[in-house]
Amino acid sequence: MPLRSRVVHAGGLAGAREARGTVVVIDVLRAFTVTAYALGGGAVECQMAAGVEEALELSARIPGSVVSAEVEGLPVEGIPVSNSPTMVRDLDLRGRVLVQRTSSGTQGVLAATGAERLYAGSLVVASATARAIRAAAADVVTLVASGSDRGHPEDEACARYIEALVLGRASDLEKLLEPLRLTERYRQFAAGEWPGLPATDLELALRPDVFDFAMPVTRDELGPRVTALPA
Repeated sequence: MPLRSRVVHAGGLAGAREARGTVVVIDVLRAFTVTAYALGGGAVECQMAAGVEEALELSARIPGSVVSAEVEGLPVEGIPVSNSPTMVRDLDLRGRVLVQRTSSGTQGVLAATGAERLYAGSLVVASATARAIRAAAADVVTLVASGSDRGHPEDEACARYIEALVLGRASDLEKLLEPLRLTERYRQFAAGEWPGLPATDLELALRPDVFDFAMPVTRDELGPRVTALPA
């Protein structure tokens, strides 16, 4: 990355709306971990939807597609696939489209209309995302921790991890994740007490660099779509 490049940190929907340059919207638990497992499992793309009804209508227009949805972190009645990387990993998505609706990550992607280049980010694609950022050689790189306004420290941890990878600096991911592990939310997740979130979701989401592709976001007539870009 050229020395003139500048890394900026932002958070939440407000941060996504203001983000400029090469932008990465990060959602570790769980939206963009789900996206990565879908693409890694053979899905051709993941379409982002703002609301549940929109997701269902969008899916009805895409033959063979599957909807993954949550509202305020909870499963949606009538939609069997929650926002769970475990559930998505265990589906046969080869050649299919996953339609996603979540309360943080997908909303951030929808809001990031000022980005010159846009990526969906999570720990499982962190190194590949950093390589894509370096290749873009942007003046400004904005890392948006989508859940920072909801008390989700894992997104900030991922942003700091990606920043270190981009700049060629050492980082201690376990230390970066300590604030998450001290939360009651983490305890509930680990104990399998959160509806629609198997305890295995934590293991899948917090393991770095599982996939060797970045996840660029483009827009078509159906809205934002995420595909896999091999590193």
